[in-house]
Amino acid sequence: MPHRLNLRCADCGIRHRAVCARCDESELEQLEKIKVYRRYEAGQKIAWAGDPMNFVGSVVSGIATLSQTLEDGRVQMVGLLLPSDFIGRPGRDSTPYDVTAASDVTLCCFRRGPFERLLGETPHVGERLLEMTLDELDAAREWMLVLGRKTARERIASLLVSVARREASFDLTPKNRDIRLDLPLTREAMSEYLGLTLETVSRQLNGLGREGLIELDGKRRITIPDLNRLATETGDGAGAL
Repeated sequence: MPHRLNLRCADCGIRHRAVCARCDESELEQLEKIKVYRRYEAGQKIAWAGDPMNFVGSVVSGIATLSQTLEDGRVQMVGLLLPSDFIGRPGRDSTPYDVTAASDVTLCCFRRGPFERLLGETPHVGERLLEMTLDELDAAREWMLVLGRKTARERIASLLVSVARREASFDLTPKNRDIRLDLPLTREAMSEYLGLTLETVSRQLNGLGREGLIELDGKRRITIPDLNRLATETGDGAGAL
């Protein structure tokens, strides 16, 4: 059920990255009137492919997965929704993907009808949504490279760096190099998303741990002592960050 939080748009942690990033005070006030927060527990479905979806919104915290089910019942994960990512599409009343909370997720949801009207009245929202859509397209193309050309080690490093940069919400200064995060995906889910076997995922994580690139605390908690050093293992070159 929707859950109201005592949080104003201007005070939101994703304020400067989400669809409202370019909004002025008057536009934020309009968004305030049509928003509601919804919380989902890990494993809970946020939306089913093809079912009516009466809201759009932004991920405030947590991570959700996008997946498709093939005719023979096989499920393929096709994407992740990280903090500040947008869920739903204006002008479309359903999603082609199952959306599932991989961790506990909080969404800032806008009623579809009022939001679509707002797009015509507040150019800053529409401009930012277009920019985010193009960024999502670029990210999808980059992920095709990850899956098509990168080694298992590079895939694991790429995923960890991506999650760390978005989920931890830090700036890349020396004092912030020691990053702690809870992996939002189980190792089984990581293997599905990365196109690897479960054994390969575990072996690569353990290898990164032995080399001091990450520190493992159980199956899900990871510390990254130096993100820049880990980024050199992604195969993206020295300028990866």
